[in-house]
Amino acid sequence: MSIVFNPSVRCQLPVLLLLLQGILIAIFAVFLSYDEPSSAASLSNITVAKNNHLDTYFLLFKDVQLMLFVGLGLLLSFLKLYGFGAMAFNLLIANFSIQWAVLVQGFFYHYRDGKIHFGLENVMHAEFAAVTALISAGAILGRSSPVQLLLLSMLEIPLFVLNDWLINYYFRIIDVGGTVAIHVFSCYFGLGVSRMLYRPRLRAGHLKNITTPTTDLLSLLGAIILWIFWPSFNSVLAKSAEAQHRAVLNTFLALSFSTLTTFALSSLMDRRGRISLVHLQNSILAGGVAVGASADMMITPAGASGLGCIAALSCILGFQYISPFLEKKLKVQDQCGIHNLHGLPAIIGTLGSILAILFERVDTAGHVFTSDIPIEKESLIPDTAEGNGAWNATDQALNQAAALGVTFGVSLLGGYITGLLLKPPCLVHPSDEMCFDDQPYFQIAIDSEETWSLNLKAQGELLVPLKQV
Repeated sequence: MSIVFNPSVRCQLPVLLLLLQGILIAIFAVFLSYDEPSSAASLSNITVAKNNHLDTYFLLFKDVQLMLFVGLGLLLSFLKLYGFGAMAFNLLIANFSIQWAVLVQGFFYHYRDGKIHFGLENVMHAEFAAVTALISAGAILGRSSPVQLLLLSMLEIPLFVLNDWLINYYFRIIDVGGTVAIHVFSCYFGLGVSRMLYRPRLRAGHLKNITTPTTDLLSLLGAIILWIFWPSFNSVLAKSAEAQHRAVLNTFLALSFSTLTTFALSSLMDRRGRISLVHLQNSILAGGVAVGASADMMITPAGASGLGCIAALSCILGFQYISPFLEKKLKVQDQCGIHNLHGLPAIIGTLGSILAILFERVDTAGHVFTSDIPIEKESLIPDTAEGNGAWNATDQALNQAAALGVTFGVSLLGGYITGLLLKPPCLVHPSDEMCFDDQPYFQIAIDSEETWSLNLKAQGELLVPLKQV
């Protein structure tokens, strides 16, 4: 006996991928050209070595690559029967999102003389955009098809770029680590999609929505990889060497203190004093999320450490109380707990950046505002908003709050609309009994007896008949 899967899986995914690749290659051929540092036609690359950005970006670029393709993929591989899907679809969505973001961001930021000038910096920004799609996909992990995930990425990336441009151009947000632009946006976009794809028959749980010691260990390994390289993620876009240095130090401290806080609180919340692996896989990273908005500021080592502790606390409380509330009362199924790891710590981190801006002094500030310095000296300080008039800390703090509100609204509304567009049955949704299962998508050697047992149990629990031949 074997399960008869929907034959549309074989048609839709290859056709969509080949069509998208053909279109992207054609657009690349028309609009993409190398930027000056990577162009053989640029004489300055031969005569002036500092014009080439490879030394500046490539080491940090490799760190972000490891986070994106290895760390995040392993972090998502916690389900017993969906490890291949988590890892492979992470690879699929990341690659498509980067290609698509290169174009969308290119037309926004790098389009000159009829060409998008393409270089390593473009790829770095595109990878940041891809992170948003991967985080959002975590909300519907195991409950969506690869076609749905591709379409989610296709719709989310342009909206992310538009929102990022909006909060940077109009609100001039300080957010070197993407706390608002990446984490808030991706979290509430993903929750909006998940609300529209709500499955009432999974409300009481699913027999395949389980972990094993091996899958939990892989997920914890992914979290540790992300932990190691998160300082690179938060510092790569810093504007100066000293700001980058501060970002690394502040991020490390926030991560370290969030880790110890996780061990303490997780043990405290269990009646037998045991530590939750779910908490370890998520809360140890909450400090890195929260400190991103203020990582390059002079928030002091104590400030970064305290922010890490509060972020870990919010993440653990989110898993304990808020996730059940979202599912039972608001019908939001958050499979990977993205609201606890990305949403709550990001909101706390944004509030922390507002306090840091309001209380930092000009002589020790990581950022200087135009109303704080003589007009004749504005041109000597790179972080001032030239040509925009008086700009003080209060203005910046209000704009941080406004950017948070705008991002929350844009992402949630965009997620709702995207979820509606992903809902039609023609997009090959996995059936309820085949959620959290690699079988419909991969050729894998598995224990057929154990898998059939789970499928038959799922059939009885979910009251969904399996077609057999």
